[in-house]
Amino acid sequence: MRAVIQRVSRAHVSVADQVVGAIGRGLLVLVGVEVGDTEKDAAYLADKTAGLRIFNDDQGLMNLSVDSVEGQVLAISQFTLLGDVRRGKRPSFTTAARPDEGRRLYEDYCRKLREHGLTVEQGVFQADMQVSSVNDGPVTILLDSRKAF
Repeated sequence: MRAVIQRVSRAHVSVADQVVGAIGRGLLVLVGVEVGDTEKDAAYLADKTAGLRIFNDDQGLMNLSVDSVEGQVLAISQFTLLGDVRRGKRPSFTTAARPDEGRRLYEDYCRKLREHGLTVEQGVFQADMQVSSVNDGPVTILLDSRKAF
């Protein structure tokens, strides 16, 4: 599984001009599920996301996690994170998980974040979404569970 994590001061996601998820200070997380990913990958990403110390402490150092600052998470499923553009200009998505498996592991990731005590808002799986955010910093972190094991 892959995730792009951005520290935000606020973010929201809309479907058909209706806001379906919104947060204040916290993390906007774009999540991609790859063929062969398992619950172990979802748990790894959730643990890393919850524990990332990317919020500033009183000295301006990135020492605090999203929970420490009473932040929230907006998690958006995004299969395009698995796009392969090594050949040609059009991305290939052959390594992205099939929708049923992608949905299951995306939901598992969100559930595991909630088990960490975090407030999690979500987009709508497989929907055409519009995501708006105000990046804070900017701070952007890339996670890939396949590079962890």
